[in-house]
Amino acid sequence: MLRAPLDSRAINANLAQYWRVSVVELTASTQSDLIELVTQGRAQAGDVIVADFQSSGRGRLTRTFEAPPGSALLFSFYIKPSRDSSDWGWIPLIAGVSVAQTLSEVNARVKWPNDILINEKKISGLIAQIADDGIVIGIGINVGMQVNELPILQATSLAIEGSLRISRNELLTNLLATFEKNFTQWDQGSDEIWAVYAGMSATLGQSVEVHYPDGKVHGGTAVSISASGELILADGVHVLAADIIHLR
Repeated sequence: MLRAPLDSRAINANLAQYWRVSVVELTASTQSDLIELVTQGRAQAGDVIVADFQSSGRGRLTRTFEAPPGSALLFSFYIKPSRDSSDWGWIPLIAGVSVAQTLSEVNARVKWPNDILINEKKISGLIAQIADDGIVIGIGINVGMQVNELPILQATSLAIEGSLRISRNELLTNLLATFEKNFTQWDQGSDEIWAVYAGMSATLGQSVEVHYPDGKVHGGTAVSISASGELILADGVHVLAADIIHLR
């Protein structure tokens, strides 16, 4: 069931009118495809592209995302927030929370900023990029992967975790509905998502190492999230773009 074919008709039939999902069998990157449509003026808020296979999937900090055909849920969607752009740093965190809530059956948690973990193993990641006057969010979830198909050793999948009763079609429908609820409340001025994120965070309260893109490393205890989505350490340092390693 986890590797059942993607079905655009089944997906769209169970979604609110806000979303319009297009299924493609093969693409280099749903993220690149959707950003191109946005910049050409050919995309609207609520457009979604989901692929059975990506040849050049993208993750945070210029990383790639690879998955055998049919083994992962790989999609990107476009939104146009009403809130001031200074608050947009929370949008990737809202997306991460939405993934974790959708995967609550396997006790998923959010590692700052938006990796999704099960017992410290990564099951999902996402990327968010500004495009025109909105944001394109790309999400990858390891669904039907077996151990020998995992992209990294410290990864897992729904199949490995024993969650076998859901298809990628249902998973996408549930996730988009959850994100829409969280995003709409936030976009209308509510900050309740802060407490939700804190409650699902695998990072807050942890001793961490911060690995910056320039090679610098800083240690500390993660204590909070700022209004713009930054990770705040106990010594007052605000972390915007970096890798976080949980220390045990």
